[in-house]
Amino acid sequence: MKDRRVEIFCPKCQYHPLESDRWQCTCGVLWNTFDTNGNCPECGKVHSDTQCPACGKWSPHHTWYHEFNSDEVSEKEPLHQTRSS
Repeated sequence: MKDRRVEIFCPKCQYHPLESDRWQCTCGVLWNTFDTNGNCPECGKVHSDTQCPACGKWSPHHTWYHEFNSDEVSEKEPLHQTRSS
């Protein structure tokens, strides 16, 4: 069985979010939405859509997660891992 890897990038423009990128919840907290799978760490709100900081377009949060077989991903490209819920 081949290893599966997950990369996080915008489904519209392929921007790979940086660890320093921040999104703001309606409660006011700033955080990296990919650290918590779209769930606000302060109030617990689930954000089903995410706006890309590069292209400004909105996409369903789950569409940012792209799964690949390990042989489909270039070793030179950074891989962004997600946390398990």
